Amino acid sequence: MPGNEILALFMFVAFIALVFTGFPVAWLLAGLAIFFTALAIVLEVDFGIPIGVDWNYASIAVERVWNVMENWVMVALPMFIFMGLLLDRSGIANRLMTSFARIFGRVNGGLAITVTVIGVMLAATTGIIGASVVLLALLGLPTMLENGYDKKLAAGTVCAVGTLGILIPPSIMLVLMADRMAMSVGDLFLGAVFPGLLLSSLYIIYLLVYGAVRPELAPRIKNQMTFNLTDLVELAKAIVPPTLLIVAVLGSIFFGLATPTEAAGVGAAGALALAAVYGSLNLKVLKEVSRETTKTTAFIFGILIGATAFSLVLRGLGGDELIERALLGLPFGATGIVITILVLTFILGFFLDWIELTLIILPLVAPVVISLGFDPIWFTVLFAVCLQTSFLTPPVGFAIFYLKGVAPPGIDAFTIYRGVIPFILLQLIGLTAIFHWEALVTWLPAQAYS
Repeated sequence: MPGNEILALFMFVAFIALVFTGFPVAWLLAGLAIFFTALAIVLEVDFGIPIGVDWNYASIAVERVWNVMENWVMVALPMFIFMGLLLDRSGIANRLMTSFARIFGRVNGGLAITVTVIGVMLAATTGIIGASVVLLALLGLPTMLENGYDKKLAAGTVCAVGTLGILIPPSIMLVLMADRMAMSVGDLFLGAVFPGLLLSSLYIIYLLVYGAVRPELAPRIKNQMTFNLTDLVELAKAIVPPTLLIVAVLGSIFFGLATPTEAAGVGAAGALALAAVYGSLNLKVLKEVSRETTKTTAFIFGILIGATAFSLVLRGLGGDELIERALLGLPFGATGIVITILVLTFILGFFLDWIELTLIILPLVAPVVISLGFDPIWFTVLFAVCLQTSFLTPPVGFAIFYLKGVAPPGIDAFTIYRGVIPFILLQLIGLTAIFHWEALVTWLPAQAYS
């Protein structure tokens, strides 16, 4: 193996190892890019080992970062984040919880199904995992526990449903993937619709079966009153506003009426209007949401800058050729190579966040998959579904940490770990279905151009 490829291997291994130090990932990525550039220069100048990476090459990172920053698609990120954070403070989820509980509460597992349905609607309006998990935990977890639900089931439901926002459009992960892959955000949004609905349907089926088999651990709501016309009117009042916002944002993209950036602006304006209508919009809320939006956006772009420098140096050291040869050299055939990538991604998800996997791993493996003749939209969505499991797998399962931070007494980390296992298996079942039925991803984008 040439010296530059050995450096590339060490660079990648060093990143995975240093993640466990808890040091900010953005600085790790940028620091490793600088360190291995300096090391390459020392090896070439002092030891005569040809590497091909120097400061002139590394300076290209400035141009790469500029290209990222002037990409108009990335403007959608802060506006989608702003929309999600503001909607979490508008009281929509609380109204939905009350209304849906009257419908589903009369069946075993109904409260967990209520949390799932609300989670799907939040996913289609917010797309922010931390906010969704915390909100669902505060609204649904105490209610489920008060009605005698098994702690593991209640915790697992909140964690798993809260992660749907990373897949169901408008997803900030899909926006980043589209930028990294030079693809249309609208195509990815369309491709992710059915997979997102498939996962949520699997959750609901599991909860219905669980309630039927173990009714004592997922009981009906105690003293449930008869559902009447007034309840139906209240349900309509709770559902219509977020539904209109979803249609305004996603519909404008799907029907070609607006770009994702323009649709994000519509979403942010719609979230402001809903917050004002519900009486939750004031200067304090606006300042808090704006501050949190700025922090989240800065965090993402900080990692994006570090990942740009890291990826540039890794490619200069021959990392992409090394990965390509390693994958194409596998004795599994084209399908086996894709399965290997997904398995490795699933394993890396135990240790790395979705942002690092999106910005570093996806651009390295996607060209190999596309060269094998697979549809890029299908593989990217498949990769996204695989990444969703990273929020639930320990030790770096962020949804678990979010829930633990707001969980009531009696819900410890071990209970949450045990609770998410069935949902991880359901996600893998959904991933398998998408792998075997490519039309789940490709059919809707194809209709947009027919």
